[in-house]
Amino acid sequence: MVATPPRPEHNDVELVRVSSGSKTTSVAGAIAGIIREKGTVEVQAIGASAVNQAVKSIAIAQKYVREDHITLACIPSFTEVTINDQQRTAIRFAIWTAPQR
Repeated sequence: MVATPPRPEHNDVELVRVSSGSKTTSVAGAIAGIIREKGTVEVQAIGASAVNQAVKSIAIAQKYVREDHITLACIPSFTEVTINDQQRTAIRFAIWTAPQR
């Protein structure tokens, strides 16, 4: 069975921005809290170090929600963002609850 992400209204999805200096356990706690409340969250990072922190945060968040019998599913994608009038490419991770295995 392939898990497919829910399709909530874009405005309803909470976005967590991750930088290279983000503390992974803090980001993981935010992801876990939003997942428990809303069932879906998006995480965005720009740059290799920030993406590394985001991926580690998602893995830690899975550990946090496992005790609630929640399994996370995640799909990465590219998105364009404007920062200081410049276009930048970010990685955006759509994260949602998946059926238990």
